[in-house]
Amino acid sequence: MIIPFHFAAAYVLDILLGDPRSIPHPVQIIGWGVRRCEGFIRRHMSDLRRGGVLLWLVVVAGTYGGAYLLQASACWIHGVVGAVVVIAGAWTTLAMRSLFDQSRAVVVEVEKGDLPAARRELSMIVGRDTENLGGEEILQAVVETVAENISDGVIAPMCYLLLGGFPLALAYKAVNTLDSMVGYRDERYRDMGWCSARADDIVNWIPARLTGWLIVTSAFMLGLNGRNAWRIMRRDGRNHLSPNSGIPEAAMAGALGLKVGGAHSYFGKTVEKPTIGDRHKTVDTGDIRAAWHIMFFSSSAMAVLVLIALLVVHHV
Repeated sequence: MIIPFHFAAAYVLDILLGDPRSIPHPVQIIGWGVRRCEGFIRRHMSDLRRGGVLLWLVVVAGTYGGAYLLQASACWIHGVVGAVVVIAGAWTTLAMRSLFDQSRAVVVEVEKGDLPAARRELSMIVGRDTENLGGEEILQAVVETVAENISDGVIAPMCYLLLGGFPLALAYKAVNTLDSMVGYRDERYRDMGWCSARADDIVNWIPARLTGWLIVTSAFMLGLNGRNAWRIMRRDGRNHLSPNSGIPEAAMAGALGLKVGGAHSYFGKTVEKPTIGDRHKTVDTGDIRAAWHIMFFSSSAMAVLVLIALLVVHHV
């Protein structure tokens, strides 16, 4: 289990530095492994549903085992080396600063009026097609991805750092990466990706609901519409193709007085999604800034809760 100092140091590093692009990120290595394993399975297995299970087991178990061995080896060499590895590893599982930086890059281009550049920046953080999106659609997509990734990129990794330290949190990132790479319902991945998609739903079930509560609390504390955030989360939290993503999106939509969801294009095909929230206003860059405030407040509140839990555990 991670100790309070290691967790606090990793959280501060994420806030200050984000993900340095000059250093290979573990998720990139996981993604490389997913593609190699997928290719092997497609060449050698005819039952792709079983192949999907094997893919999930190999990638997730391999990620956990590799992280555990790295941590154990570093601690065996020297306590300081072990602390550095644990802090650095935990840091790579958190993505609040990178979420802020990437979404801010979109907003900057929208404010400059350069929609083609905004679409290119947006394509880096969403799975939908962005080529034909207008300014308001771009900003709506930013609101949705910020809300969803507060859970996937911040709250959930903190939960797994608390439960099992750096190895378990990195294994969670492997589950998340598998879902984003193969967890589709199209013809190519319907069989191969079913296990990855279901597993991602399971591991995110509690973090997504915790994130919803944190967003509602943040809305109250920041002077936003916390009452409406609670109402919309309860009413529309299930209005999503995912059993989890709708919870934080609904809470965020309620806090900001926006309507999100609806029809989006993925790989050239229109996917009809239920709408979430009520349209009290058109989305603007001020809403993105409010979403960032909610993100920072929610993550800080979760960090405090994790630190308290770690302090209690280590003093029992």
